[in-house]
Amino acid sequence: MTPLERFQLAMTRRAFLGRSAAGIGSFTLAGMLANQARYARASTAASIGVGSESAGGLPELPHFAPKAKRMIYLIMNGAPSQMDLFDYKPKMNDLFDKDLPESVRNGQRLTTMTSGQKRFPIAPSMFKFAQHGQSGAWVSELLPHTAGVVDDLAFIKSLHTEAINHDPACTYIQTGNQIPGRPSMGSWLSYGLGTECHNLPAFVVMTPTWSSKNDAQALFSRLWGSGFLPSKHQGVALRAKGDPVLYLSDPPGVTGKTRRDMLDSLAELNRQQFDEFGDPETAARTAQYEMAFRMQTSLPNVVDISGESPATLDLYGPDVKQPGTFAASCLLARRLVEQGVRTVQIFHRGWDQHANLPRDLKSQCHDVDQGSAALIKDLKQRGLFEDTLVVWTGEFGRTVYCQGNLTKTEYGRDHHPKCFTAWMAGAGVKPGITYGATDDFSYNITENPVHIHELNATILHLMGIDHRRLSVKHQGLDVRLTGVEPVKPVMDLLL
Repeated sequence: MTPLERFQLAMTRRAFLGRSAAGIGSFTLAGMLANQARYARASTAASIGVGSESAGGLPELPHFAPKAKRMIYLIMNGAPSQMDLFDYKPKMNDLFDKDLPESVRNGQRLTTMTSGQKRFPIAPSMFKFAQHGQSGAWVSELLPHTAGVVDDLAFIKSLHTEAINHDPACTYIQTGNQIPGRPSMGSWLSYGLGTECHNLPAFVVMTPTWSSKNDAQALFSRLWGSGFLPSKHQGVALRAKGDPVLYLSDPPGVTGKTRRDMLDSLAELNRQQFDEFGDPETAARTAQYEMAFRMQTSLPNVVDISGESPATLDLYGPDVKQPGTFAASCLLARRLVEQGVRTVQIFHRGWDQHANLPRDLKSQCHDVDQGSAALIKDLKQRGLFEDTLVVWTGEFGRTVYCQGNLTKTEYGRDHHPKCFTAWMAGAGVKPGITYGATDDFSYNITENPVHIHELNATILHLMGIDHRRLSVKHQGLDVRLTGVEPVKPVMDLLL
């Protein structure tokens, strides 16, 4: 069938529906009324303490009882050095400035930044490590607050990916493909599970400030985009200064009633457009306008932390009072999920330490350490930890060999996709465990490899989703977040 024939057939169907008793408008109105009823039921249920009901989403989801209702995804953009933070390799101290054995590298792919080096000198971590908690997890001195919550965390030391440069790697772990254009994790969750909050987006993104002196890698909105899914499922990025979302405030001379009348008139025009052409993006656009109107009253209250107790603010540290910091973003993440937001992603930039690693890594860890640990403690004390999933990761790891000049106190590290470390905590995750292992050089995985597709399959499993059954037909393919490979959730990480 040619594209023209498909178009004509679609037009014939739309014409049929348009000439039926009530036309598409009735179906649209019925859907809106049904959603309003579901929101009302959710609000009533929440008010009497019997849980809540999601609005939107696919009728067959969740596939099974979820352990997690929501997720907070802490993304260290730029790739933190695993052997300087979590993957303790004491034997490297005796190999300072020795060449990395070819038997270890084994011809593996290099970036253009180090492929021309004549040597690959080993750079042991200059930071001290110690074991913490009952689990005995090894943690660098750079993360003292994280060290205090290790018994709540599940460390994965054997993550790996195929991407070796930042943008493809970030796009890969967020969307399941190195090529742009696919929906992101938060968009899939919004599409599949819907939302539990009528007045806030299902998917919110923050990009806090960073302290290292490095120029950070660019962040593209496709990392939280909806791809080929309806645009209402894309992440809403919050700003650190001014209105949390652009144009949230009415301009001078525009009242709430004026805005309401304008939106009603616009909705009618969109309805006529939808009746004529049936483009689902028209309905999505109307839904976004309505969400923006509701956010005008709800979002300012959420971002206002003046009502938080001194004890809570102290938990997150002094940075929490500075809008746009990582600590402030973590507190805001807790406030958002508390209000029913499904997914919150925090992209903290500046982890790309090709040089000056000791100085810049110290600054980066200072940014995120207390906020990350405080988030775990705060969720626990509010009874949210048991059904909130928290994930901390970068897009790949760093090399044990030095990029550029090497001294006892100065070194840099190149990209390394073959192994890196992440941690998970909260809903359904086994606390106080370490999964996977690497060789003495933190270069190759020796035990329990975990591909990033398997990490994403595990996240979806915790949210009550069989990753193999969450797919959308696009360009003739059944596309899913976890690709076409036969991957499985890592059940050993789960309770």
